[in-house]
Amino acid sequence: MNTRHHLRVYGHVQGVFFREAMCRKAHQLGITGWVRNCRDGTVEAMIQGAPEAVSAMIEWARSGPELARVERVEINAGSGEYTDFEKLDTA
Repeated sequence: MNTRHHLRVYGHVQGVFFREAMCRKAHQLGITGWVRNCRDGTVEAMIQGAPEAVSAMIEWARSGPELARVERVEINAGSGEYTDFEKLDTA
């Protein structure tokens, strides 16, 4: 059974290839959903997949790619049904 979570990632997370790296990691883990930059400087994502894969994605998001400086990740229940993982335009 799949689980879904909505993530909001705070810190220096834009302009450091966070979305691109998250897409690669999601594909490695078999995660579906989406990721996008927000106007307030955060990155927002909806992730869906096997509980172990979702947990691994959350752990990855707590540090992100090499150039990112993640301060915190807010995690809430997610909704929707996704068949792929994609980068969306800025919200």
